[in-house]
Amino acid sequence: MIQRVAIIGLGTMGPGMAARLARGGIDVVAYDIAPAAIERARTMLAAADGVLDNLGIEAKGTGGSVRFTSELEEAVLGADLIIENVPENEEIKAGVYRKIEGMISADTIVASDTSGIPITRLQAHISNPGRMVGMHWSNPPHIIPMIEVIGGEQTAPETVATIRDFIRSLGLLPVLLKKDVPGFVENRVLYALLREVVDLVERGVIEPEDIDTCVSWGIGYKLAVIGPMALLDMAGMDIYHSVSSFLNEDLCDRKDVAPLVTKQMADGKLGIKSGEGVYSYTPEKIAQLQPERAKKLVAIRRILEGRE
Repeated sequence: MIQRVAIIGLGTMGPGMAARLARGGIDVVAYDIAPAAIERARTMLAAADGVLDNLGIEAKGTGGSVRFTSELEEAVLGADLIIENVPENEEIKAGVYRKIEGMISADTIVASDTSGIPITRLQAHISNPGRMVGMHWSNPPHIIPMIEVIGGEQTAPETVATIRDFIRSLGLLPVLLKKDVPGFVENRVLYALLREVVDLVERGVIEPEDIDTCVSWGIGYKLAVIGPMALLDMAGMDIYHSVSSFLNEDLCDRKDVAPLVTKQMADGKLGIKSGEGVYSYTPEKIAQLQPERAKKLVAIRRILEGRE
């Protein structure tokens, strides 16, 4: 039974994960090597708790707790589950696994929140690879209830089952992948969409503002209610067959990264984090965006759950 969880690496996802786990009655110890990251996480944790209140998610039992530390051994000591949440770099992740090897028991489950590095590759860096599993949360993790569960080639079936059942016990939605593929499922679908929309903008077919409107109020609006496989049935296999027979030939299938993205990176235009990307962001706009988007996501979730 999982009662204590260590989150290794705070970043963007860590505070939201910690808040949601604590709301589920779990005692969480959140670790980061940088004191500034811990202070930022404290603020983000308070904001996430406010969002969970708006969602009406009450604490399970007497509720859990969140404690922050900059000492790795203190974070993992006695943990039933460790969620590794460090940057998307295999060597950095491998370094974490090596450090915690002597600090945890042989049956402590080690889960990675990697966005797409195959779990089978990460297992090569840990002893007892049967206890390693992918646990991919979606951003923002305290609002989006879906979590991908990915077993690598050496992951024990009981490890996968334990994490699946743990997610369900929190009132969240585990999505079990049958194969360990790069990017898993959510990001593969998302990046296929992003590849096409970037290509359409690069080719001068449409402006960024209009493609955002098209996706949000067109397919995005529908997909929130009707999943893509159900959409196939709604449209009809005959219609899909007819359209895809000529459209698939013209869809973007490039294997490299689009010049629009590589040029923006070279110019230091990384998006919100740098104040400019596809769009420009003032500090005031950045401060406004997160709570504004959280409010809308909360409203949509309440509707999808039939609570509005």
